Amino acid sequence: MSSFLTFLSPVELGFAVLVVLVAGVVKGMVGFAMPMIMISGLSFFLPPELALAGLLFPTVATNGFQALRQGAAAAWESIVRFRLFLIVGGVLLLSSAQLVRVLEPDTLLVMIGGPVVFFAVIQLLGLRLRLSSRSAVVEGLVASVAGFVGGMSGIWGPPTVMYLTALDTPKDEQMRVQGVIYGLGAVMLVAAHIGSGVLTTATAPFSALMVVPALVGMWVGGRLQDRIDQATFRKATLAVLLIAGLNLLRRGLMG
Repeated sequence: MSSFLTFLSPVELGFAVLVVLVAGVVKGMVGFAMPMIMISGLSFFLPPELALAGLLFPTVATNGFQALRQGAAAAWESIVRFRLFLIVGGVLLLSSAQLVRVLEPDTLLVMIGGPVVFFAVIQLLGLRLRLSSRSAVVEGLVASVAGFVGGMSGIWGPPTVMYLTALDTPKDEQMRVQGVIYGLGAVMLVAAHIGSGVLTTATAPFSALMVVPALVGMWVGGRLQDRIDQATFRKATLAVLLIAGLNLLRRGLMG
């Protein structure tokens, strides 16, 4: 693959910056959805592999800031608490990333998008699905799904958010835990796609360039997130989750 500058016009580069900026704002507000917005938006005018490469460095950077926003000690506490999720999800992510060139993810996108839409709709209608306590079996299952789909598509947020929302995780803790899970997952995703051939010396500069609008957008979104209470945060999270699930279904069914 040649340098992205040789097949990306200034207009397309401008659109890419705009997509990433919007994705960063949403992530700053609810803690997730940036890869989904980026891969969906960038894929409209960029080759899929370049779109996937483009989200890698911004995902690492933004999740690093999100995880450490309340300090390294709090981030470490989240790592220890959710170590099962991180280990299981990481193993599946590294494994499935190698299938990105040979396996179509459409079926998997439908399989994950359907439950996400169902969960978000019933929650928004007032029917609360709650887990009274954490379960190693449930956590391992959710991590497996998140990691497997994430390795191929760069998207592992919806299952994670479903799980944290069902546990009724407080806003600040949910933001931190998401940052930790997504951040470590993003580092592994970068390593996996160096091996898969998606991230190369030609595509890495494009991904690095997208870090700037991602961080600017996240800062704006973070300022907005500080102004909303737990109930509003939960509704906003579910609304984004619903949109994300519908988009996964669209991608899986329509390609």
